[in-house]
Amino acid sequence: MAPLSIAALQLELEIEDNLSIIEKEIKLVKKRFPWIQMVVLPELCTFGTNPELAVEMPGEVENCFREAALQNDIWLIPGSIFERQGDEVFNTAPVINPQGEVIARYRKQFPFLPYEKGVEAGEEFVVFDIPGAGRIGLMICYDMWVPEMVRTLAWMGAEAIICPSLTNTVDRDIELAIAQSNAVTSQLYFLNVNSAGRMGFGRSIFAGPDGRVLHQASSSREIITVEMDFEQVRRVRERGSFGLAQTLKSFRDHPVDYPPYRNGQSDPGAFADLGPLEVPEKE
Repeated sequence: MAPLSIAALQLELEIEDNLSIIEKEIKLVKKRFPWIQMVVLPELCTFGTNPELAVEMPGEVENCFREAALQNDIWLIPGSIFERQGDEVFNTAPVINPQGEVIARYRKQFPFLPYEKGVEAGEEFVVFDIPGAGRIGLMICYDMWVPEMVRTLAWMGAEAIICPSLTNTVDRDIELAIAQSNAVTSQLYFLNVNSAGRMGFGRSIFAGPDGRVLHQASSSREIITVEMDFEQVRRVRERGSFGLAQTLKSFRDHPVDYPPYRNGQSDPGAFADLGPLEVPEKE
């Protein structure tokens, strides 16, 4: 099994149509680093955060990314795009292989409610295989705050998770801690790529299966080149993080049927007292 070489593009983009800029950036990164096998971009980097700019998939915009993957011989996750299906809008990340084929589309399961209005929640988990390397799971931004998302992808065989984000709020420090925690508790690589400039605070992070931060970006433009060694994931899962915590085995072998998962929304327990999901009012 060979490592997977990835370029995460933490770009400084405007809140407008960035498609042509992104196409050029993909071409430039492949020219500069010809050994790169995959390019990953941030959440909603193509058109910004306005759901009214949603496009259909498949469609013209996705075809542009398909052509970019084919021409540059790369796996491509072009961040996410608002996708329109009938009267509904989803926050969707396509996965495109080097042959220019869309092999998966992941719809964000946890829109950033109550702020990300007018966007529906997806319902399906997505993992995909890179031949000769390993299995990757996909999530988008606020999904990372829900540990059950990560554990489910690990249960589905994910050895790495790629998480495009668009964060320009004061909780970026917390997200960095969450990314590191997600990596070690499910013993996988966790790559969280954020926008910089006017759209986001940058500070993308790449954490390894033992929880160590392998790279943390600055707050400005940065082309982040990293490798995922899936044999290291398998070694950590077998022997434990630093030869110690064998987290996934412990979870697998534990006999408890956790009540919050067994009962689901039919019995929310103490969560019923939390009140509605809404923007806080002025006090």
